Amino acid sequence: MKLIFVYNAASGKINAILDSIHKIASPDTYDCNLCAITFGTFSENKVWRDFRENSEVEMTFYHKDEFLKKFQSKWLPKYEFPIILSEEKNELQVFIKSEELEILKNAETLIKKIKTRLPRY
Repeated sequence: MKLIFVYNAASGKINAILDSIHKIASPDTYDCNLCAITFGTFSENKVWRDFRENSEVEMTFYHKDEFLKKFQSKWLPKYEFPIILSEEKNELQVFIKSEELEILKNAETLIKKIKTRLPRY
């Protein structure tokens, strides 16, 4: 199983700078809680990075535009972003939907939710 994380943010350095400014100026209106939890304002969250680097589960990360370009298909479901998908045998399934990600408070709660849904933990 592979987990695919899709941020509700556009790729590129300018967009990263704009996202950081948005997180500082108006965190309550920021559109990607997955981004806020895993990256904070300027760098990757240490707790999250440790989990990601030490996990046995393969993880791939995309910005919304990158994901839509790579998986472009008329059969691709309309996903709400951010989202975490699982991929097995070239099939995508929703692993954690957007609504669930938006209520998480920190990296620890995200990690706990991931672990409870993985068959190996």
